[in-house]
Parts: sequence; structure tokens; C-alpha cells
Amino acid sequence: MTRIDNYFLSTGTYTDFNIPEIDAMFKEQEKESDPKKREVLLHKIQQIAYDRALFIPLYAWVWHSGVGPRVADASLGKIPLFYYTGPFEDMKLKGQ
Repeated sequence: MTRIDNYFLSTGTYTDFNIPEIDAMFKEQEKESDPKKREVLLHKIQQIAYDRALFIPLYAWVWHSGVGPRVADASLGKIPLFYYTGPFEDMKLKGQ
């Protein structure tokens, strides 16, 4: 499963259009066992979506997280059953 099915397929949760070419390529990539060929098909779908401006994000949620030698606590797992980071204020750098 990819995010493409929700946004670009005619049966997608957030789709208000029908592009048979995308539906056909998506079905083809689902049956494809070669990862490289599947990747090519998915990239073609994304290019069609880009060329036709099928999806324009107006708002994007950002989950603050930190990884690296300066991070003491990335605040992951602070909230039970919440799989993203906790509040930004809970993140800690080394030396703070």
C-alpha cells in the first residue's frame, strides 16, 4: 500500500477525479514482483499527478524529531500510543 491510493486513484479517500491511466498503472504495479519495475510505475504515477497538479498540499503536519550526536532526548515515546514525537519542548540537546 502507498499513499498514492488515497490521493490519486479514482476510488481514493481524498480523490474527486478519475484518471484511468493512473488506475491502470497502479493495478499493474500491485502485481509487479520486481521492485525496480514497480518503482518506475510509481514514479510515472507521481509524474502524472505532478504534471496535472492533482494534489496541492495547503497544510502539512510537521513532527519535530531530532537525530544526531547533539540530541540527548528526541522525545519519541513520551505519549503512550502516540507514535510521533512528544511536544517540541520535550526535546533535549546534550548540554541543556
